[in-house]
Amino acid sequence: MSALVLALAGTDHHPFPRLVEWMDAAAARRPDVRFVVQHGSAPAPQVAEGHPFLAHDVLEALVREASVVVCHGGPGTIMDARAAGHVPLCVPRDPRLGEHVDDHQQRFATVVGEVGVVRHVTDLAGFLSDVEATLLLGPAGLAGDLGHRARQEALALAARELDQLAAGRPPRIPRPRRSRAALPTGER
Repeated sequence: MSALVLALAGTDHHPFPRLVEWMDAAAARRPDVRFVVQHGSAPAPQVAEGHPFLAHDVLEALVREASVVVCHGGPGTIMDARAAGHVPLCVPRDPRLGEHVDDHQQRFATVVGEVGVVRHVTDLAGFLSDVEATLLLGPAGLAGDLGHRARQEALALAARELDQLAAGRPPRIPRPRRSRAALPTGER
């Protein structure tokens, strides 16, 4: 059986052509590997195999079969990939490119990337390199073993971010405190 690289753009109505183009670029370099893209509202890939949407049971089977999982920055998709033993390559949607309404996927990918839940990918060169490395090292290869404590911390961070997203609030960004002495006289 040949290796499979699976990319999941999610179900958001905003197109995500960047992910499709990156998968096509990787597929053109590796004709020996099957590349499948669930592309949503983006144009279908030219080189990789494309599906606008996949039934949940088909998607689950492909995630289990995949050598590499690539996904947008949606927490649910990330956790599905993790549950199947993958450290997904995460390409969060960018609102500046019309891929989403705000930058919550980028913020989330940064947080979970820092603790090794995903491999946060920000450019085509890094994407191509990470696809190759993951094909060589296996589904969890790039992040290595996080260890039990680090996994628990990562899951706790992800759970807090999910709770905030579900509540419709952006995550709280800690701000440096100013001492009362530093405040102008009228603000004390």
